[in-house]
Amino acid sequence: MALEKITQVAGKAVFVPGNDIDTDRIIPARFMKCVTFDGLGEFLFFDVRHTPEGVPTGHPIDKPEHKGAKILLSGANFGCGSSREHAPQAIHKAGFRAIVAENFAEIFFGNSTTLGIPCVNASREDIAKVAAAIEKNPSLEVVVDVEKLEVRFGGESIKVTQRDSARDALVNGRWDAIGELLDGKPQVLETAAKLPYLAPAA
Repeated sequence: MALEKITQVAGKAVFVPGNDIDTDRIIPARFMKCVTFDGLGEFLFFDVRHTPEGVPTGHPIDKPEHKGAKILLSGANFGCGSSREHAPQAIHKAGFRAIVAENFAEIFFGNSTTLGIPCVNASREDIAKVAAAIEKNPSLEVVVDVEKLEVRFGGESIKVTQRDSARDALVNGRWDAIGELLDGKPQVLETAAKLPYLAPAA
């Protein structure tokens, strides 16, 4: 199973303002009682998208003009808190394929990368520029270029950064360790057959 080489993500974007948006805000714990991750996208940011009575609050991702957005913009320390893998899974199941923020919590960053979601860092000022552009034109195409480490929008661009190891894994299709292991199964079996302690008993 060859993995997709993720060199860039293009599409509409939505800005979710705030710093220290933790994984419990991304996906509240009560929605983690699931056998698979399917359906988690429905509950992304659920408690800030609804009042305690269940009334929609007009959260950015619920606005009609942002429907189908593939790129999420936010602030500093995105994905902090618990290490739950459900957080990036909920983001992925909701249709987002890249995140631009000032910086990311370590475990969230790693879990996102293994799902093929590029997490790139930009300055607060540059994120504000992109946010202003999409507020003016919500249909604007935003391109997160992982290979060139830039975000392009409406004839403008900003520079972004990303850890070298993550960038290398994404652009070369090596972002899923389990997928790589499955790809290498023939070589694993070939090596195992040569090991005397794994040879069938006579």
